[in-house]
Amino acid sequence: MDIKKNSANIVSISRIFVAFVSVGLLFISTTNAYIWAILLASIAFSMDAVDGYLARKFGQSSQLGAVLDIMGDRIVEAIYWITFAALGWISVIFPIISITRAFITDNIRSIALTKGMTPFGMQTTTWGKFICASKFMKTTYAVAKVAAFIILIFAYIPGLDENIANPAQTTGIILAWIAIIFCVVRGIPVIAECGKLFNETK
Repeated sequence: MDIKKNSANIVSISRIFVAFVSVGLLFISTTNAYIWAILLASIAFSMDAVDGYLARKFGQSSQLGAVLDIMGDRIVEAIYWITFAALGWISVIFPIISITRAFITDNIRSIALTKGMTPFGMQTTTWGKFICASKFMKTTYAVAKVAAFIILIFAYIPGLDENIANPAQTTGIILAWIAIIFCVVRGIPVIAECGKLFNETK
């Protein structure tokens, strides 16, 4: 494999393993383990921007790259939602909503790919493009999600003073709700505009 030609895809896949190590550390009840978990979580989410940069810099943009990027996003996000629910930090409704939305939208987008469209290129309405593909919506969703995950980990650092832990837990939950609402809202245009894909297959 030519690493340079596949550097973006390698980063997309590698971030999944970084996330796995990060959440694995959450089951080790030591301050150092949690600090490393936060650092690795930050790296895992930063790698999402890195793969996009590499794809543009080295001309590696492709349908495969788009699929791997979205796949990486979905798996990393699910890893944290499921782990936090398992640890009792959040309600199980968070991973249920996130994973359900991912199955629905990604299956629809797989149809769009067979039509030669990019995952976000299937949106043709102005409002659909804004909600799904605009830099503002992508950035706001990403910031809320990453902040929620990192703050929740911080809030449960073993031995953390309650005067710091309690407000951090509340902040993390609020951000988690904001993130999950964005998750649902950004899936609406995909569902609303998918009719044309199935009509064309008839």
